[in-house]
Amino acid sequence: MNPVELAKMTVEKYVTKQEIPDMPEKIFVEVEQAGVFVSIKTADGDLRGCIGTIFPTEDHIGQEIINNAVKAATKDPRFDEIQHHELENLNYSVDVLHKPERVTSEEELDPKNYGIIVVAKDGKQALLLPDLEGIETIQQQLAVCKRKAGIPMNEPIAVHRFKADRYYE
Repeated sequence: MNPVELAKMTVEKYVTKQEIPDMPEKIFVEVEQAGVFVSIKTADGDLRGCIGTIFPTEDHIGQEIINNAVKAATKDPRFDEIQHHELENLNYSVDVLHKPERVTSEEELDPKNYGIIVVAKDGKQALLLPDLEGIETIQQQLAVCKRKAGIPMNEPIAVHRFKADRYYE
C-alpha cells in the first residue's frame, strides 16, 4: 500500500465509522521512521487540512501516517472536521520528511527543493513544506513561515532546511 492510499483509507474509515484502520503489512516507502505531513485538499485545490510531525513519534511510518491523517481530517485548527459528504471530493498527499539541517545562509535555501523550519529565540517555530503553490522565492518562503509561527518579520531566526518525498494522487 502506498502512503496516499493509507492516508485516504484512514480518513474515510475514521470519518464514516470513527475507527482507525489496522496497520497494513507493507507500506511502499524507503524508510521505517520519519516525520510525516498529511495534506488534504478539495477537488478545487483548496486546503482542507494539513497536520504533521517534524520527527518520527511512532516506531513505524505507517502509524505516523495513520495518526497524522486522522489529525489532518479532524484537528487542524484552521478548519472544521471533515464530514462524510466531503469524502468523495478530497485529494491527499503525504510528505515524508528527511532529517532537517541547519543553514547559515539564504543561498542554501530553495523553496522548490527544500522545506524550512524557522525557530525564534523565544521558541516559536513553524514549518513550511517544499514546493508549495504560490511560494516562488526564498523571501516569500521565509515570510510565510515566520507569519505562520507568529514571529515578527524583523526578528532573527534560526533556519533549518529539509527535503521531503511527496506522494500524491
